[in-house]
Amino acid sequence: MKRIDRLLILIVVVCAPLFSLGATPHSAKTSKRSYLVYVGTYTAQQSKGIYSYRFNATTGHLASLGLAAETSNPSFLAVHPSQNFLYAVSETGKFQNQSSGAVSAFAIDRSTGRLTLLNQVASRGADPCYVAVDKTGKYVLVANYGGGSVAVFPVLKGGRLGEATRVLQYKGTGANPERQQSPHAHWIDLSPDNRFAIAVDLGLDRLDLYKFDSTKGSLVPNHPAVVQVKPGAGVRHFEFHPSARFAYAVNEMDSSVTSFSYDPARGVLHESQTISMLPKDFSGKNDAAEIQVHPNGKFLYASNRGHDSIAVFSVDPAKGTLTPVEYVPTQGKAPRYFAIDPTGSRLFVANQNSGNIMVFHIDPVTGRLTATGQVLEIASPVCLKFVAIK
Repeated sequence: MKRIDRLLILIVVVCAPLFSLGATPHSAKTSKRSYLVYVGTYTAQQSKGIYSYRFNATTGHLASLGLAAETSNPSFLAVHPSQNFLYAVSETGKFQNQSSGAVSAFAIDRSTGRLTLLNQVASRGADPCYVAVDKTGKYVLVANYGGGSVAVFPVLKGGRLGEATRVLQYKGTGANPERQQSPHAHWIDLSPDNRFAIAVDLGLDRLDLYKFDSTKGSLVPNHPAVVQVKPGAGVRHFEFHPSARFAYAVNEMDSSVTSFSYDPARGVLHESQTISMLPKDFSGKNDAAEIQVHPNGKFLYASNRGHDSIAVFSVDPAKGTLTPVEYVPTQGKAPRYFAIDPTGSRLFVANQNSGNIMVFHIDPVTGRLTATGQVLEIASPVCLKFVAIK
C-alpha cells in the first residue's frame, strides 16, 4: 500500500470518532429547541380542555398531539419550574357546591404531550382567570376575577396542590359602574427575584404589592402597598422587563399601557408613562388583553380585541418608556392572549372568537411581526405555554 493511502486511512480512522462526537452537541442543541405547546381554552362550545402541540423552534414545524387533558374552562395555565407539572384554573363560578372555581394540577408526559390529573382544589373565589408558580416551585398563586380575591396554594410532593394557605379578599368599587361594580382580581405573579408579589385588580384600578416569603408562602403588604392607575382604565395584566428595572401594565378598558420604573431592592413602582395601544384613526370599541416584553428587552407587545391587532412598541433602554412601531392585524377575532416562544423568534396569537392561533415571525432588530402562514385551528383558544422537551 502506498504511503499516501496509508496516511488517508489513518486520518479517517482518527477523525471518524470526532465527526461522530460532533453530531451529539448538534442534536442536543436541536432537542433544546423542541417544545410542547399547551393551549388552554374555553369549553362552552366545541373545545374539551387543554390541547398540545409539538413545536420545533429551529424549523418552525408544528404538529398537533390532540387533547392533552379534558377539563372545564382551563382559561389560564402555568408550568412548574421543573417542567414536570402544569397547573390550570377552571374559570367557573361553582366547584363542589362552593361559590368558587377550581385549580388543577397535572403531570406532564413530555414524550406524548399527555397530561395526567393529579388533583383539583377550590380556587377560593369565583371565575379564576390567572395562575402562576413561584420560582422555587413551592407555591401556586391564583387570581379570582368574579370573586375579587387572590389565593396561595402549597405544592405538595409529586406536584399535587394542598388547600389554600392564604386568601386575600378585596373590597371596593371603581369609576365605571358597569365594569367596576366590585373587585375583579385579574393577575398575580412574582417579581424576577421572587421576593415580591404583585396582584392586579381590574375592578379597583390598582396594583397591590406584597412581600413574598417562599418558605411560608406568605403575602405581607409592601410599603407602599398600593399603586393606583388612572380611574376607569381597567388594569388587567402586568409584565416585568428582563432587566428588572422597568415594568408594564396593560389597561383593558382604555386600551393603554402604563410604564413604571422599578426598584428591585424595595419592590417599589413609579409610573413614568401611559400610552395608547391603538392607532390615532381608530374609533371603534376595543378591549386590551395581553402584554409581553421580548426576551431581548428591546420591544413590548400588547393585544387589542376589537381592533384585533398586536401593538408593537420599542423600549427606551435608559428610561423604559415606549414608542409605537406598528399595529399588526392578528388575522382573527379577539386576540385574548399571545405568547413569545422561548427562543424569541416567533409570536403565537390566540384568537378566541375566530378559533385559531396565528404564528408570526419576530424581527430581532426591528421587533416587527411577519405572518408565517401557519394556522392552528382550535376552538376558543385562550392561553399558551411552552415546555422544553428533553
